[in-house]
Amino acid sequence: QVQLVESGGGLAQAGGSLRLSCAASGRTFSDTFSSYAMGWFRQAPGKEREFVAGISSSGEFSYYTDSVKGRFTLSRDNAKNTVHLQMNSLKPEDTAVYFCAETSSRFPPFAPEYWGQGTQVTVSS
Repeated sequence: QVQLVESGGGLAQAGGSLRLSCAASGRTFSDTFSSYAMGWFRQAPGKEREFVAGISSSGEFSYYTDSVKGRFTLSRDNAKNTVHLQMNSLKPEDTAVYFCAETSSRFPPFAPEYWGQGTQVTVSS
């Protein structure tokens, strides 16, 4: 059973930074982390969950929603089965629960097959 565990959420001031991490576990030897694209979604109170960023299985290709381009950077370490979302120049509208996700499909659009439990990010003005 694949598990995705997020960490790194918390409180930041507008203009500040946070770094989210997602660690994947539970795979069999033949089913490797490096075969899957990884992504982040977020859900603000009263709003639908939205795609934030995705990165290809090799890490060569990444894709961002327009509102975070130039501010967020997604990277992955396939040796450690982790992905990291570096969030800079944070805005109050970035406040949301952030979810790590995984897919075996090409993207965009990113079609998650597994989800993490989410981590809260709150940005104060």
